[in-house]
Amino acid sequence: MKSTFDRVILIILDSLGVGELPDADQYGDVGSDTLGHIAEAVGGLHLPNLEKLGLGRVGNFKGLRPTGHRIGAYGRMVERSKGKDTTTGHWEMMGIILERPFPVYPRGFPPEIIEPFKKAIGRDILGNIPASGTEIIKQLGERHLSTGYPILYTSADSVFQITAHEEVIPIDELYHMCRIARKILVPPHNVSRVIARPFVGRSGQFVRTERRRDFSVEPPQETLLDRLCRHHIPVMAIGKIEDIFASRGITRGIHTRSDMDGMDQTLKIMSEVDRGLIFTNLVDFDTLYGHRNDVQGYARNLREFDLRISDLLHALRDSDLFILSADHGNDPTTISTDHTREYVPLLVYSPLLHVAVDLGTRSTFADLGQTLAEIFGVERLSAGTSFLSDLVYVH
Repeated sequence: MKSTFDRVILIILDSLGVGELPDADQYGDVGSDTLGHIAEAVGGLHLPNLEKLGLGRVGNFKGLRPTGHRIGAYGRMVERSKGKDTTTGHWEMMGIILERPFPVYPRGFPPEIIEPFKKAIGRDILGNIPASGTEIIKQLGERHLSTGYPILYTSADSVFQITAHEEVIPIDELYHMCRIARKILVPPHNVSRVIARPFVGRSGQFVRTERRRDFSVEPPQETLLDRLCRHHIPVMAIGKIEDIFASRGITRGIHTRSDMDGMDQTLKIMSEVDRGLIFTNLVDFDTLYGHRNDVQGYARNLREFDLRISDLLHALRDSDLFILSADHGNDPTTISTDHTREYVPLLVYSPLLHVAVDLGTRSTFADLGQTLAEIFGVERLSAGTSFLSDLVYVH
């Protein structure tokens, strides 16, 4: 039976973890707390709109008030899947629990991947090591300019990343190389994402552009997004959502230049689409700040996002449900620049909600997807427990 809500706006703050999971020791992430450590490092965060939504209630974060006027339901979620990858987190939200993590390559990719790739693109490669994206173009950018060879690198995540100067390898050619790699990366080398990382500029002044693209492995089974589309319920994907789900279950994909552009696009779609799911990923938190250990930048982006939340809340209709969460952590205060295995926040609001509810600790991200399945009246997912009945709202 369909609920009162006609439209859900789901925003993922990519990497905003709220404390280590019980199994963090298996991932080398003991002590990680993305939001908590950022708040401590900057002398306390003041995020009034997120505080109203209950963010200060899901952990101990310096400056965020756990008490005071709250306007929505709040809680946190546990990742049940193995791994801490972007794809893993988003897929679990939409109903897929991975029993095995995607493969990683701490010593670079083996010959059975590299040789077919080089043959298919008709040239050699540079790199093939785990590295920071900004550092590797500093190290190999000049050589790339002189040889024309693409730079290949990976990280602690399951990613096959190709970076190239846009004047050396045009963007369409770079995307073509990524599609070639995607076809080569089949089990057992079922790498989660192939990522195009274009850059521009001169030696010593290289900068990455906003024309990044992710080429994800296809979900192994049907997701909530597939079911929504089958029932002709619009799914509007903003940011890298379309890439994460390999364009499956997406009515319209909108790529963005920045997190603030992501908010602009979300508000624009809210003015155009009356029903369905608006699913937004704000990736700068992860890419620009988490992976670069930029604590101040991360805190600044949180403050800017908090200001934009006010615009979104004012744009909500009574039949809207707004949900805010994350897909993993990326604690920028640690030595590592990789994702961290953490709880993620779960903040839920609608103008129809009239009691602030503690949703507790949800045992899987799939609880979110199961709730959406109930809201839109589609088939239940194979994992997850809906929290819709826990919300106190006017029917």
